[in-house]
This record gives sequence, C-alpha cells and structure tokens, in this order.
Amino acid sequence: MNINWKSPFVTRIAMLAVSVLAFGFFLFDKNNYILALALMAACVFQVKQLLDLIEKPTPVIGSLLRQIRFDEVTASFKSASTDADALELEKQLNEVLGKIRNSRQEKDTEYLFYKNIVMHVAIGLVIFRERDGKIEIFNSAARKLLRVNKADTLQDLKEINEQLVNAFIRLKTGGRELIRLQVGEEFIQLSVYAIELTLRGETLKLISLQNIQSELEEKEMEAWQNLVRVLTHEIMNSVTPISSLAGTLEDELNNHLKNRADKPLEAEQLSDIQLSLQTISKRSANLIHFVKEFRSLTQIPKPKPQSVPVQNLLDELATLHRNELNEKNIKLEISVEPADLTLMADKGMIEQVLINLIKNAIQAFEEEADRQITLRAYCNQKLRPVISVRDNGTGIDPEALEKIFIPFFTTKKTGSGIGLSLSRQIMRQHQGTLTVKSTPGQGTEFIMRF
Repeated sequence: MNINWKSPFVTRIAMLAVSVLAFGFFLFDKNNYILALALMAACVFQVKQLLDLIEKPTPVIGSLLRQIRFDEVTASFKSASTDADALELEKQLNEVLGKIRNSRQEKDTEYLFYKNIVMHVAIGLVIFRERDGKIEIFNSAARKLLRVNKADTLQDLKEINEQLVNAFIRLKTGGRELIRLQVGEEFIQLSVYAIELTLRGETLKLISLQNIQSELEEKEMEAWQNLVRVLTHEIMNSVTPISSLAGTLEDELNNHLKNRADKPLEAEQLSDIQLSLQTISKRSANLIHFVKEFRSLTQIPKPKPQSVPVQNLLDELATLHRNELNEKNIKLEISVEPADLTLMADKGMIEQVLINLIKNAIQAFEEEADRQITLRAYCNQKLRPVISVRDNGTGIDPEALEKIFIPFFTTKKTGSGIGLSLSRQIMRQHQGTLTVKSTPGQGTEFIMRF
C-alpha cells in the first residue's frame, strides 16, 4: 500500500495523534489541569478540521459538478500538482467528462438522424403537445399536403381547415378518420391517424396524414366498372329474351297481316302469342324488381341512433326465426357478455342486417346432422361492441368469399345478391364494419364491429 506522506490528511492525523497523546499525558497531572483542558480543546479542533477536510470537495470535483450542473462539459482538467492522488483523480475525472461528451454526441447524432428521417418521410407527420397544442414537429410532407410553410400551434392550422384541427384533438390512440380537404382550388382526401405518446412526463400526440385521393379514385373507377358489368349482365339477361320474343311476335303478325289478313288467328297461334306475352311480362317484372333493388342500395336512410340492449335484440330475433329453425332442425345459441351490453344504433337497421345474416346462416346447411347457429355479442380489446353470427354449415369457397359483398353477386339460385352489400352499407352508416371469415366444410362467421 502506497502512502502519500505529503497529503494534508496525513498532516491532520499526525497533529491529532500528538494532541491526543499530550492530552492523555497531562490529564492525570493535578498541576496542569489548564494545560490538559487546552489540549482537549486542541483535540476537538483537530477532529473538526479533519472532518471538514474529508467533507470538503476538492476544487477539481467542484469544477466538475459545476460543469455538469450548467451543462458545460467541453473543458478538461489539468493541474500543476505533482501529488499522485490528485493526478489520478484528475485523470479519472477527465475520463468521466470524455464519456459524458461522447454519450451526448451520440445522442445528438441519433436525434439528428431520426429527425431527418421524420422530416423527409413521404407521409405527413405532425407532433404536438396535448396540453397547449404547441407543435413540436411539422415535417416536409405535412407542409406540402397542407401547403403551409410554418405552424407553431394547432391554432395556426385552423385557417386551413377547422374540421381537420378538431380531428387532431378528438382522435385517440389508434383512431382514424377520413377528411375531405380543399387546398387552394384542389380537393384532397386525407387519411388521418393518431397515436398518443409520453415523453419526459409530457403527453404528445403524433398525427400521420396521407393523401389517398388517387387510391380512392382508382377504387371508385373499379367499383363503377364492376357495377356496370353486373348491371349489363342482369339487364341483358332480361332484355335479350324480351327483344327476341317481341321480334318473333312481330314477324308472325306481319306474315298473318300480309298473307291471311282476312282470316282470324288460329287457337294454336293465339296460344303461342299468349305464352310469349306472358314471358315478356314476367321478364319485364323481373327487370323492374331488379331496378327497385338497385335503388334500395343507393337510397339508404340515415340511422337514428338510440340505446339498444343487445340481449333483448337477439332474443327478439330468435323468437322471429323460431319456427323456421325448428322446421330445419337448427339449434340456436345466444351469448352476450356482459349481460347488460348496449349499442348506440338504429335498431330497425341493425335488425335488418342481423335478419339477413341469420337467413344466410339458415341457408348455409345441406346435409349436416348437427346444425348450429351461434349469436355472440361481446366487447373487443378497444371496448367496442361486436356481434358475431356463426354457423357450422358448408362454408364459402375462397373465390366466392372475395365477391359476396359485391352488389348482385350471389351463390344462391333464388338470391338477389344485394343483402350483404346492403348490410355492409348499413354498418358503414353506423361507423362500423361487417367482415366475414369462412372455411369450406367447417362453417362461416360474419362479424359486426361497431
């Protein structure tokens, strides 16, 4: 063990030891009480000086603490002292400062790296404090989308569109909203998505903005093409036989008028004409029915939401279909968790959707012995109500599964093909979704998410 004899600690300890020995020597000398008291006072003083020396930080440590406190760690320590302990201390302190500087440089570099990514990513990003609406990050894509050069708070964006700012404030984590926005003379469709974050105790909200106008236009064009294709197919199926029969009748009547105008039509000819007219009438009625069904898809009324107890709703539907279920030997199970689950929805419109789904489930069975339909209502992870209609029937082929929500597409001989399309539109009117999953030979499940 190396001892630095020049250290002030050694001097203080030596002086304290001498004072203690002298005090002990004169303590029992009756003629030197005053000197003993003085030596005791000296001992106390030496102890105090030693404690002060131990507790007092060296100037070097004090400088280090000041640099850290005031966030100034660029300087280094250099002392003229030749004391080995002091030199070792300065070396270690310089190493500490070096590590702090390196760590800070790395963090600054990472910050600039991620900031550059955020600023130049193709999706618009806006990050603001929920407390006061102060914008922390407003990247280039967001500026370009909204055509804004600078925005310090959300209030600055209200000049662009107040509905957009209200959506920023209203949306919670995972929330999404489509907003149609006019920027200059151009209309764009923005998909707005929100995430709430916490940084150093401060609640921030990250908003992503994406212009989906081109995607919507492509989907709209695809939807129109599909619709025209279906309409053309259905109309041609009805018009072609009508046109053919009408032409045949016209030819027969023209021949009769030309060759046998003075003679009445024979019974067989009248029977053929009557049959042809009946066929024309029936196909015309089917065409009118088709057009009426198409109109029902384009004229869905706005829902009038009210509180709907789910248990009562499903019980009423079970009662409505009881006879049909019994006739076809189908078991119906109802599960509602929690028992007091309620919906804010238009009861009549939701009943229409559920009736259609239950009808589909009833018709999903062929030769299955154990037939079962399950109506299940529950809350998902986001505490939103969900209603599931599941059957263990034949299931739906994957190719048909992709098309079942297209208007007028049907896998049934007598189906119109608008029930599921209408049901999905009703769910959209309720800000919800209608999805399906099916496995051939195992069954099908339709899921209504509100």
